[in-house]
Amino acid sequence: MRTVPERLLLRLEWRVVRRLEGQVQGGYRTVHRGSGTDLAGLRGYVEGDDARHIDWNVTARLGEPHLRMFNEDRELTAWLVLDRSASMAVGAPGRGKDDVLAELALVLARLFGRGGNRVGALFYDTGMVRVVPPGTGRRHVLRIGAELARTADARHGGTTDVAAMLDAVARLARRRSLIVAVSDFIGGGDWERSLLRLTPRHEVVALRVIDAADDELPDAGLIVVEDAETGEQLVVDSGDPLLRARIRAGADERDTRLDAGMRRAGVPLHRISTADDLAGSLIEVVTRTHRRRA
Repeated sequence: MRTVPERLLLRLEWRVVRRLEGQVQGGYRTVHRGSGTDLAGLRGYVEGDDARHIDWNVTARLGEPHLRMFNEDRELTAWLVLDRSASMAVGAPGRGKDDVLAELALVLARLFGRGGNRVGALFYDTGMVRVVPPGTGRRHVLRIGAELARTADARHGGTTDVAAMLDAVARLARRRSLIVAVSDFIGGGDWERSLLRLTPRHEVVALRVIDAADDELPDAGLIVVEDAETGEQLVVDSGDPLLRARIRAGADERDTRLDAGMRRAGVPLHRISTADDLAGSLIEVVTRTHRRRA
């Protein structure tokens, strides 16, 4: 009998992974100078260089030995940084932010792994960090899925420290890596400074999972609202136009700060809604990545 992660992965492989095959790997290929087949450029020969790479035509034309340089594809290490804080529990049953995060994690781990890359996962919840070290293969993806289920059951309260979440992966990623942060980015900490420490060494992509309930109250009269992270409860009139306007303004201000901080750090921010088709959203992410690099 298949486990829950196995059933979810099987469904995602049929509905999402097959549509994305060959796109995500190409969108996140790391390029190093080496002995591959794609010419990257020329440089002057220095003692100790491999003479087999001398371009004799250019050498004859310029009168000095020049070496061909090539792009070499090397194994990519990808780290999935997964926000398991209480605010990620927001959304409709079966299609909340947690559900979308789980699907994203399994799809990306499967896609990167199929390209021969190693994938690790970091699960962050209010100071609690769990790690699945980088690995490959379908069984490794299922290990990430099992840890997703465990962290959902063990969720703590409290406000997400986005900075601490980013600092945690900085300590783990020893070599240059692709870091994909999946979160709603609702939380505190000086996350921009932490992000700026990551970007010189690593390629960082932010996937922001959003739900309509993050930004607006339902118009349902007097209701009890609870902060998903602090547990604080208030009775409010959800139909009060001033209250609704303040909530909307606060959400807009939060989004503006987030956009500006990501721009300053040079990190692409992609929004993935709980209401959207996952494959379509990821295809758009890859398309924007190609466009940005062109």
